[in-house]
Amino acid sequence: MNYSVVTDAHQLIQLGWNELVDSHPSGTVFQSPDMYELFSHTVRMQPVVVGAVEEGSGKLSGILLGVTIREMNGLLGRFSARTVVYGGPLLAPGLENPGEVEALLLSALIREVQETSVFIQFRNFRDMAPEEQVFEKYGFRFRERLNYLVDTSSREQVNSRMGREKQRQVKKALQNGTEVMAASTEGEVLELYRILHDLYRHKVKKPLPDWSFFREFFRLSQLGRLGTIQLVKQHGQVIGGIVCPITPGKAIYEWYVCGLDQEHREAYPSVVATWAGIQYALGHGIPSFDFMGVGIPGRDYGVRNFKSRFGGDMVNYGRYARVNGKGMYVIAETGYNLLAVFKRI
Repeated sequence: MNYSVVTDAHQLIQLGWNELVDSHPSGTVFQSPDMYELFSHTVRMQPVVVGAVEEGSGKLSGILLGVTIREMNGLLGRFSARTVVYGGPLLAPGLENPGEVEALLLSALIREVQETSVFIQFRNFRDMAPEEQVFEKYGFRFRERLNYLVDTSSREQVNSRMGREKQRQVKKALQNGTEVMAASTEGEVLELYRILHDLYRHKVKKPLPDWSFFREFFRLSQLGRLGTIQLVKQHGQVIGGIVCPITPGKAIYEWYVCGLDQEHREAYPSVVATWAGIQYALGHGIPSFDFMGVGIPGRDYGVRNFKSRFGGDMVNYGRYARVNGKGMYVIAETGYNLLAVFKRI
């Protein structure tokens, strides 16, 4: 079977990109055209999409969406550039030669970004072990990463597994006037972004997307697309919140979360923010809450214990990483090493 590579997003949408993601058992919002649109409107993010199209029939046989991220412009930005793929690739069911299609997508992605990205990283949302041979053929290496998935199929399930301390904190916070609500204005989202910005700068010490990312996420969420932004408020003030992409009927994800815990101890904003995402899942028929990572096995990770108290099951789907240019990578890691980005692939 012969296939051609298509990299034009509009053409891929016409060929059934949305339909492939929606119907695929492992399809997620992170491989969707909505996510492509989010990345397209974010400063220093550049989406890259490749599709495999069966010649003759014109059938879309596979899709792979990634995003190239830079921390600044110019030459220094080149040293911070990396391409991240969340939960891809996706192959059409029933293919006679899935390995061939997957290899085509990987090689096409490498061609598209190897001159502009120091490395490529796949963040897996499923067990990718059956595909490891294909990834290794193209220079990718598996790296272990842990995660927690909370079963939100029923309220009884959540309540029986969530730690008593966390339940007590949520109850106390609500009794003290803490409220949870969906963001309704751009100004509210900006308040949340400022809390996140301070947290990432002084404590997390990892890159945070530009404000344009959160502004565009909010715009799309207001159109009923992409996900939701849930805010934690006390006396009308935003004191925390959570940014949650959603794959309808499958999962909701904790992408960014924060809370002014020191300033509002009795409100437990970080606890309530995570709880808000879980409650949203329960209220909208979403059977899984995904923490999107809790670190490397055997290494201390400050929030792993915190997240474990919400009753999730631990998985280790890991990541695949490929260094595109060893010389550039060494320079970036030893001379630049932007917020430890290059030590975490």
